Amino acid sequence: MREFTASELRGYLDSASEKPLLLDVREPWEFDTARIEGSTLVPMRSIADKIHDLDPDQEIVVICHHGIRSRMVGRFLESHGFSNVINLSGGVEAWAREVDRQMATY
Repeated sequence: MREFTASELRGYLDSASEKPLLLDVREPWEFDTARIEGSTLVPMRSIADKIHDLDPDQEIVVICHHGIRSRMVGRFLESHGFSNVINLSGGVEAWAREVDRQMATY
């Protein structure tokens, strides 16, 4: 699994010809508080039930608050045949500090 910092992800999203799935695995209240534009919410507890809705060949950036839950979900996805997974190191907290300083933090 690859790891991107918030700044690296911003640059990647700006230049990518095909946008990855931004998979936010936090809880709904966290997602409602702060989120990266274009991200899709699938709480960590629901990943096993929703895995069949995801394309194992699509590039997926997994996002959480600090990068710990997303790393766990990324490993889970890889163990189920997903080959193009990226973890957002530092999560939305780092995104708010480095990329979008208007984003709420919690």
